Amino acid sequence: MYVMRWMLLLFFLASNSWLMAQQQDVDELLTALKSGNATQVAEHFDAMVDIKFPDKDEIKNVGKNQAEIALRNFFTENGIRGFEKVSDREIGNTMYMTGRLINGNKGYSITLMLRVIRGKHYIITVRIN
Repeated sequence: MYVMRWMLLLFFLASNSWLMAQQQDVDELLTALKSGNATQVAEHFDAMVDIKFPDKDEIKNVGKNQAEIALRNFFTENGIRGFEKVSDREIGNTMYMTGRLINGNKGYSITLMLRVIRGKHYIITVRIN
């Protein structure tokens, strides 16, 4: 009985630390978005990303470096300086996050799709309208 309690305690602690690590990377992503820092946002990109900007066709399977350049250019050209999260939900290993990118004008809606890979959330899709 004593061994069983130990095993349950170890399982609980391990799963709890795994969940905290996943929440930490989402918090880091939110901080990057709220500061309007495209370079820090791009640190959460998967190796390949689908990306869609307003009035442009969606580009599929863009490499992480190219996607970072495109996002950084969009943030700079449109004066993005912040982010307000509207909602998020997690279904299995996939998370959806929606919000508003803030600039001096009307702002932009953004939807991110993230996937948990090796215990960390990675952005696999960015859609900005």
